Amino acid sequence: QRGYHHRTEINKKIYRIGKAAKEDPNNAMTENDLTEKGITPMGGFSHYGEVNQDWVMVKGTVMGCRKRLITLRKSLLPQVSRK
Repeated sequence: QRGYHHRTEINKKIYRIGKAAKEDPNNAMTENDLTEKGITPMGGFSHYGEVNQDWVMVKGTVMGCRKRLITLRKSLLPQVSRK
């Protein structure tokens, strides 16, 4: 039962943090891509639907179900370079 209650991984890179669709309907616009669009694609994400709340775009995968809560915190390990 531990995996269900504690979803932990080390050093996930956060690409983007966005507001809810009600607050910012064009939340997927960037400085380079000026097309007015939201984060939800046409028809919604498969097996999920539309994104209505605040969202975080993370590099890679996150284990578990699509709608399960994820807790993010600062890394315990210092960021060092091996060079």
